[in-house]
Amino acid sequence: MASKAMVAANERRRATVARYAARRAALREQARTAPTDSARLAAYAALSRLPRDASPTRVRNRDRVDGRPRGYLRRAGVSRVRFRELAHGGYLPGITTSSW
Repeated sequence: MASKAMVAANERRRATVARYAARRAALREQARTAPTDSARLAAYAALSRLPRDASPTRVRNRDRVDGRPRGYLRRAGVSRVRFRELAHGGYLPGITTSSW
């Protein structure tokens, strides 16, 4: 189980990414379509002045239940361990355990 501080830090990063998403997308578009090299460099400079946590790469996918960072299944939003527990308990609709 992840510490509460790590989970809280990740949630702060998610909020920062959401807050700067539009500004970051606009600057990236300016850099991509800049007519001159100086305009492109200015856009990249403005992009680098944004907070470090505004980048979506800084956000870690974590288990929604206990915050486990490894073995995350995107489709379910939980880790492989929690997924197995929920599937065996019948809490995930449409998920059945295999048998042959």
